[in-house]
Amino acid sequence: MTSETDRSWLNRLEEQSRLKQEQFMDGIAAKLGRDRVRTAPEHPFRGAPDFWKEFEWPLEQRITQFNANFEAAGGHVVRLSNRDEVSRFIRDKSLEMSAATILRQQEEALDHLGLEESLPGAQVRSWNDEADTDWRAVAARADFGIVMADYAAAYTGSIVVKSAPNKGRSVSLLPTVLMAVIPVDRMVTRLGEILVQFDQAGREQLPAGIHFISGPSRSADIENDLTIGVHGPGIVYALLVDSFEN
Repeated sequence: MTSETDRSWLNRLEEQSRLKQEQFMDGIAAKLGRDRVRTAPEHPFRGAPDFWKEFEWPLEQRITQFNANFEAAGGHVVRLSNRDEVSRFIRDKSLEMSAATILRQQEEALDHLGLEESLPGAQVRSWNDEADTDWRAVAARADFGIVMADYAAAYTGSIVVKSAPNKGRSVSLLPTVLMAVIPVDRMVTRLGEILVQFDQAGREQLPAGIHFISGPSRSADIENDLTIGVHGPGIVYALLVDSFEN
């Protein structure tokens, strides 16, 4: 090192770096055939424009668009009329797939499905209903996970599930197959309609987790090899139910 002090040496390196940055940006501007932009652009609008905030599909179109988007991502959508049909569908799929362990959220609405009675050959468990149980381990071994969706967004084909002490996120994350029950009155057009509710509720009212599910787990490496079901369920059913209150 020369007789320069450490500080002057670092200053000189910084000047060289800034000069290279300027030359690089000048080169891009020259190739684009325009002058360098050296001031921050104005942003007269913040957030979504008004026309997008007002955009809303009728219910049947919401359902149609959700189906198309969710299935395009590899999920399955089933339209059911009532709670009894939901219970029968889950029972039949459990028997078809030989599901030995089924884990559901500890939700009163899911209590009414009566899965414990209709599937006597399977172990049906309710999240966090027993102390001293490693519920994540239970979820990791479960064949089916069953959740009630808090919301669904048609435009993105997304299911939204909030976590809580009786609604552990592992129920939707770890089992092989996920069944998400979605009453159609929880279906909105845009994701923003859901997110704004969390903003309005305030930080103190936010749940421990908010989970967005758009089909089965999809993972791709740097060579773009796609694998299904590595970091979540490989099979996801969205069960759209017209009236969950029988």
